[in-house]
Amino acid sequence: MKDQILKKIESYENYAVEMQRGLTAIPALAPSSGGNGEYDKAKWLEGELKKLKFDSIEWINAPQAEAKNGIRPNVIARYKGKSSAKTIWFMAHLDIVPPGEAKLWNSDPYKMEIQGRKLVGRGVEDNQQAIVSSIVMVKAMMELNYRPEYDIALLFCADEETGSGFGADYISEKHPEIFGKEDMFFVPDSGSEDGSLIEVAEKSIMWMKVITHGKQCHASRPSLGINAFKAASEMITKFQKLYKKFPKKDRLYEPPISTFEPTKKENNVPNVNTLPGEDVFYMDCRVMPVYQLSDVKAEMRAMADEVEAKFGVKISFETAQDAQAAPPTDPKAPLVLALKKAIKEVLGVKAKAYGIGGGTVAAFFRRLNLPVVVYARLSECAHMPNEFCVIDHMMGDAKVFAVTTLLLCKK
Repeated sequence: MKDQILKKIESYENYAVEMQRGLTAIPALAPSSGGNGEYDKAKWLEGELKKLKFDSIEWINAPQAEAKNGIRPNVIARYKGKSSAKTIWFMAHLDIVPPGEAKLWNSDPYKMEIQGRKLVGRGVEDNQQAIVSSIVMVKAMMELNYRPEYDIALLFCADEETGSGFGADYISEKHPEIFGKEDMFFVPDSGSEDGSLIEVAEKSIMWMKVITHGKQCHASRPSLGINAFKAASEMITKFQKLYKKFPKKDRLYEPPISTFEPTKKENNVPNVNTLPGEDVFYMDCRVMPVYQLSDVKAEMRAMADEVEAKFGVKISFETAQDAQAAPPTDPKAPLVLALKKAIKEVLGVKAKAYGIGGGTVAAFFRRLNLPVVVYARLSECAHMPNEFCVIDHMMGDAKVFAVTTLLLCKK
């Protein structure tokens, strides 16, 4: 059956390309990005899913007045197995980001072009490759009348690009009952070109705005003021001690340490000869899950108190983002081991489990204590002009997903 399924998948290349063409022609932009949401794309996709005769198709609608019909749709297509004791989920997202500067595109971003073994258009890799590869996998099983041991569910979410408040976050918070304790998740939204990386863990993330208040004066008479920029500079230097305060290393992650880096800097005074009375900079902190972000904040506050006492400034903090890491997926979980075996069999590649510094929608499902792998073969051209999807990556992902599912369905 495995060989038959893989051969079927290979025969669907033209089907997969045309699915990509149809999806690309329906922009699904969030209202905050100048669009009206995912409704039209979800309706088109629902029509395609009905042609394949999925056992059930369900919409979970997150309300948003600004979106078309007042909703941000999340669509679930289920192919039932011999038992519904557990479900193997494949989650992709419907929304895309805007094309950006039109002059940087060599073609219309919403009219997919075939260039050799590449498909070019906005959304083709992020995340339509995942939409199509997961559908192709189930289509092969259906047409061969193969019923897996357990249910397979395809979850097409809204709002991944702008925070998931109407997508994965909404579903996991408002409808956690749809997930069983034995369920497991694929999120094909990150990976490497050779298919060797399986993301199983994320660091905690904290973006902190640091505001230093001093006293503005003429730069030739610094004694009449308090240089907020100078105090802020010492603050930045002190923050480098956070590396020693939170030194835990874990080779699962890349890099294997917590990171504390100053990034964005806001303008202070517009001219050279004025001493700034206010200075604003930002810290990007990616923290090992073993540490609580509240402890990092407390340490930053203590360092700020020292700078305040030395310079006579006032330092305040505003949290721009704050997300404690979800529990990692065990690198030895059956899901991870099955995926590794499938990658080796299909691609001839030895894959490894690893952790990242960024955040993905996988965190919402990991917080429900479900094992999740984030995996796909990607060229990392998401959000770029002339975004492309490699056809071989798309079809190869479908094969890897199919073999993994077969391994997980063995009794």
